[in-house]
Amino acid sequence: MSDDGPEYDVDFRDHPERYEIGRGEQGVFKVEPYKSELLPLWSYADEDAARESAAAIYERYERYRDDDEFPGMDMARKYLQMGYTRAMRYAKYPGGRKYDDGDEREPQRWADPDKRAAALVFEKYWDRVREDEVYQRAKARHREQTD
Repeated sequence: MSDDGPEYDVDFRDHPERYEIGRGEQGVFKVEPYKSELLPLWSYADEDAARESAAAIYERYERYRDDDEFPGMDMARKYLQMGYTRAMRYAKYPGGRKYDDGDEREPQRWADPDKRAAALVFEKYWDRVREDEVYQRAKARHREQTD
């Protein structure tokens, strides 16, 4: 899925067949209506914010799962993954800056322990989604239907 194509004008709740899983966190800021539903819940400022955020996103995931809404399920998974990866970047790199003048900086262990704690909260919820058999079956079914 292109990051700037007209497919982002699609309401993926109405047209789930147009949703492409993509790699990693692709589409996380563009796929509607899920972006508008999940982004306000997403925070990784510290462990408490992450705990509240990850629980709220997971709760939304369960709602999407109950409604058999795979694009929403997958987008919730992406927000949990992104909570982990963004918080971990801040945990390893002061100020979250991985690059300095185009060169990758050496990661520190742990530049920001609060962000590491936040990352670990997101990781637990992210693992729950990835290991969920309902999610795995829905993902396989979606791939079969869209290939």
